[in-house]
Amino acid sequence: MIIRSIYWYFCFAFSLIAQTPRLFIARSKAKKMEQKEFSAYVHGVASKWARGNALRSGAKFNFEGLENIPADEAVLFVSNHQGDFDIAVFLAFLSKPHGYVSKFEILKVPLLRDWMKLMRCIFIDRSNIRQTAGAFVEGVKILKSGHSIVLFPEGTRSKSDKMGEFKAASFKLATKANVPIVPITINGTYKIMEANRKMIKPADVSVKIHAPIRLETVEDLTKLPDQVKTIIESGLEK
Repeated sequence: MIIRSIYWYFCFAFSLIAQTPRLFIARSKAKKMEQKEFSAYVHGVASKWARGNALRSGAKFNFEGLENIPADEAVLFVSNHQGDFDIAVFLAFLSKPHGYVSKFEILKVPLLRDWMKLMRCIFIDRSNIRQTAGAFVEGVKILKSGHSIVLFPEGTRSKSDKMGEFKAASFKLATKANVPIVPITINGTYKIMEANRKMIKPADVSVKIHAPIRLETVEDLTKLPDQVKTIIESGLEK
């Protein structure tokens, strides 16, 4: 496990630095491509990088319900959050270009922050209410423009197969933008890193993508967070 961990962390850092020339290329393409075409290009580069890091962990990934992802419209993916590998798994295996709702601190990480900006991620500073409100307004604009977003409404990693409370305010991204919500249950990612004190260990990871929820079919939007949480929890049942 020690050798695998050293190898994985080395490859993670080296491969990220090695993407620097592509970062400059991507920035130059941003001025020449339509937004949809550019998002697909950035996603292709980032997905290949993330897939390599995911597979180098030795984990096995099983997906169920990929056909539930709408092909021609933006969606708000809503998932439980077990560990840092959640993002790598989604980026590697979800073919639909998307950004993430991320903590503000990630902006301190060189290169990673630059790619996330190109992916149209939004960054939340929980200590700054005005900044958070502005970030959510930007997120609504991104969704309305046709670009999907991944949201972890627990707000932090559970580091286990248990789920925390969902923050109801985060669902305003979907209600304000009027886009479908696609619930996702991810299970096992915490076993790769968090359960081993940051050491890398192979694990079995399952990802279940549930049927999309269209807001016009929801009778009471105030119950939407609990409804989505119940669906996601159902995927964790043994």
